[in-house]
Amino acid sequence: MTRKQHTAAVELSAKQEELAQRVYQRLKGRMGEELLGMVRMMMSKPNHEIFGPGEFELRQKLNAVGATILEESANERAKSKKGVLR
Repeated sequence: MTRKQHTAAVELSAKQEELAQRVYQRLKGRMGEELLGMVRMMMSKPNHEIFGPGEFELRQKLNAVGATILEESANERAKSKKGVLR
């Protein structure tokens, strides 16, 4: 599945899209830096550490990114004072 197909799979209301864009704008700079750091980390690993130790370190960092997205999404919903938007 391409990135365009993956993002197109989620249909949002206008309000949901507005909130999504706000969260995205706040996160994109920080996440860009995180992504570059993860790529650099993987490039620094010797071949025998890419899978195994490097893979687990990368997964840990990706989980932290997901937690940040979750937190920011929850905070944005709280600001909207409408809870889950449909």
